[in-house]
Amino acid sequence: MSSTDTNILKNRGVDPARAAIIALSALVWILEQPTRAHRLLDLTGLSPQELRARAADPALQAAILNFLGNHEPDLIACAAAIGHDPAELIQARDLLES
Repeated sequence: MSSTDTNILKNRGVDPARAAIIALSALVWILEQPTRAHRLLDLTGLSPQELRARAADPALQAAILNFLGNHEPDLIACAAAIGHDPAELIQARDLLES
């Protein structure tokens, strides 16, 4: 993502701090349901300990949002549960990946 793209996302209200908050809120939502939590761990190959240790890592936060982006029903449900539009979760992911 170019710096111009990053600036466009910031102008839409998604800055790095907000992107991290969105990702961590999404992680909490994922972990509230055991089946979903196991699917995240299985698909990422992370252990619960690694997930805890790397929760502040922007790359991991982007992966969490990508996990949701790859399963639209979860993306929509999570966005509603944490009070964001699904597009904001994708914007946050894009910003965290940059």
